Amino acid sequence: MNTGSRLAQIGLPLALLPVIAMAGEVSLSGEGSVRYQPDSVRLYFTATVENEVPQQATEAVASMMAQWREAIEDYEDELDEYTDANVHLYSRTLPPAQPGSEPTQKAVASQTVTFQLDDLTLLNPILEQAQAIGMRYSLGPGQFFHSNEKELKQEALALAIADARARCEFVADQLDQSCGDVISMQVDGGMPPMPRMMAEARTTADPVQSVGTREVTASVTATFELD
Repeated sequence: MNTGSRLAQIGLPLALLPVIAMAGEVSLSGEGSVRYQPDSVRLYFTATVENEVPQQATEAVASMMAQWREAIEDYEDELDEYTDANVHLYSRTLPPAQPGSEPTQKAVASQTVTFQLDDLTLLNPILEQAQAIGMRYSLGPGQFFHSNEKELKQEALALAIADARARCEFVADQLDQSCGDVISMQVDGGMPPMPRMMAEARTTADPVQSVGTREVTASVTATFELD
């Protein structure tokens, strides 16, 4: 005889018996994002000169660097991690100008300057100085960043975790239960939250008007107990 038959025989209707609910669990994801404006930039400038005579090419680069150092005297305290690379000297072969003529050799001397700028109001003035001297540079979106990106990533991750908890509470409420402890959680598939470009910075020689808005995103996958 089964349990239900025995209970029925002693006068306890099955409908009045207490329901014993086993604790369940739910797995879901959460997402968080933080938008921000970059406040810093890493810059790379190169003084390059070609000449048939290697010494003249080297001296011309040294002259450009002297002009550069004089031009940035007022900004020196604002240039973080400033470095002047050593002069690089190499030769390149140019194809013959006329059929049957000999190829020509050119000496190429170059020197690179790198630094970080945390005050973007100084960006255009510094670019103007570099252009006036004839230094080469490129300026792209990847060179702009926020000086406190670690904190922004943590904020996005906190929002993702809160989103996962809120979704768990919503699901639990629909089931007349409550969201319990976290059983397991995976953060961004094992990868840290990364900044995502929202708008590109200008990369021409024109003055930089805006570096655009960016977004740090984070996601989690979590399993919660349902009580």
